[in-house]
Amino acid sequence: MAIPRKGSRLITVDGTLYRWAVRAKPTYCQGLDWGPLTFAVEDAHAPGQVLSVRTSSPRLDNWLSLPGKPVTPLTVEQSVRAALNAGWQPNRSDGVFFHLEG
Repeated sequence: MAIPRKGSRLITVDGTLYRWAVRAKPTYCQGLDWGPLTFAVEDAHAPGQVLSVRTSSPRLDNWLSLPGKPVTPLTVEQSVRAALNAGWQPNRSDGVFFHLEG
């Protein structure tokens, strides 16, 4: 499952180009703060295993106006490095997700 180009951003971490995105609208659970902000990352040149990062913060656009934290390039960079150290294989082609709690 590839991340769409529209609405995604590129980031280079240790010489590798990655594509990352936050869902455009909150899910019902995220809107009610039953689930945290999540974002996805994949290798930009050879999409394979998608990294799914679950943060500890609510979405900024939650329906309860709870304070949240935005996903910044630094957050993405740190998550990519942590996932690689935990065994994420971005070029693995079997289409499975790798989940990281952030």
